[in-house]
Amino acid sequence: MSNASENGRSSARHSTTGPRTDLLSSNPTDRVEAASIFQGDVDTDNTVVVCGAGGFIGGHLVADLLRQGFSEVRAVDIKPPNQWFQKFPQADNRSLDLREKENCYRALENADHVYNLAADMGGMGFIENNKALCMLSVTINTHLLMAARDNDVDRYFYSSSACVYNQELQDTADVEPLSEEDAYPALAEDGYGWEKLFSERMCRHFREDFDVTTRVARYHNVYGPFGTYDGGREKAPAALTRKAIEAKLSGSGDIVIWGNGTQTRSFMYVDDCVKGTQKIMHSDITEPINLGSDDLVTINQLVDVIEEAVEVDLDREYDLTKPQGVDGRNSDNTKILEELGWEPPTALRDGMEVTAKWIEQQMRTHREEETTSRFAVPH
Repeated sequence: MSNASENGRSSARHSTTGPRTDLLSSNPTDRVEAASIFQGDVDTDNTVVVCGAGGFIGGHLVADLLRQGFSEVRAVDIKPPNQWFQKFPQADNRSLDLREKENCYRALENADHVYNLAADMGGMGFIENNKALCMLSVTINTHLLMAARDNDVDRYFYSSSACVYNQELQDTADVEPLSEEDAYPALAEDGYGWEKLFSERMCRHFREDFDVTTRVARYHNVYGPFGTYDGGREKAPAALTRKAIEAKLSGSGDIVIWGNGTQTRSFMYVDDCVKGTQKIMHSDITEPINLGSDDLVTINQLVDVIEEAVEVDLDREYDLTKPQGVDGRNSDNTKILEELGWEPPTALRDGMEVTAKWIEQQMRTHREEETTSRFAVPH
């Protein structure tokens, strides 16, 4: 596994302390009573709405808002609460289909701040085969922006994606880091990427035409505990970790990797995503900005890290018929460093160690109890 310094950059910017373990308790009350990840100056009298709260990142964000002591945190998701990745009794939990306009107005009534993380999405296997479903998420952001305008919402955050970037700039594994300007001329990833790019423009024009204060972050490959690792929507770190643990538990020692393993990506630990999201929300940054690690690794190097975390040696088989996305993608963090003096610090090795332990614990529990993971439930 090549670390950041071997990839030509200093590793000094990456955290040496590792992810916090006090946020991993199986008891949601314990997770809420921990110190918050984001330490900014906030008005806790505000009503904060998290759309997509039943999802991976949304659940972590709700937890951190509750840690900060907001008087009302409204958590909204299309799934029934018993299918949410994390659910907190301290929040106002609502099951609403935000593709419907009237539900967006209900969700944002008396809201001060809105985080829109809601989308029909998943890993490469899902977005390659469900382009129309991904595009239909445009109705969520459109209706939420209308509701934000009409309800005089103070600030509105939209979670975009690195999938907005021009695909012609990602046709080599030795990719140049993608800067914010590289989204244009537009040639986004079909389906999911185009929806994200269009929704970014909607945020811009609602800001320009209707004075809605909007903030947009382009997420780069978020991973961590309390996320999906099976069921067809999981992303590469979770999917490969699940496969490694299955090989370990079964004794097979085999793993199937989509593509030839030379594709490159950067991966951001979820705590860094939660912190960066709130930093951007409370900043003066009006244009879309990268939020991701700039530590570029191959998929083979990711598997190296997972093998170490799971404590297993794997025989690798490569399936070239499966979706594998662009050849290379990395985040240029120049702008976020200039604007915030910060970038996601968690080293991949540290984040994957925590993530792998959590997934293995989940898998062993379901194996022993002969139950099915709740994360496999369609959502």
